[in-house]
Amino acid sequence: MAIAAADVEKVVREFVARVKDDAPEFGNDTPLYADGVGLDSLETAELSAVLEDEFDTDPFAGDELPQTLGEILAFYAGVPSGARA
Repeated sequence: MAIAAADVEKVVREFVARVKDDAPEFGNDTPLYADGVGLDSLETAELSAVLEDEFDTDPFAGDELPQTLGEILAFYAGVPSGARA
């Protein structure tokens, strides 16, 4: 059973709300960086740690960084619940 997308989305949205007071509304295709949500490198590292703590695996640990919420959700869709990467 894969990790529930709603759970992942909730964690990401709560994180963004906490670190970005002026964060725009964003959807699955909104860039997480620069002209999108505006996460910087430190905030991205923190999001990585939060996701790993919550779901025991981290979409930022691979060769390519996820660029959108949709890419993070797609990563977790293929990860069994409780699995370590």
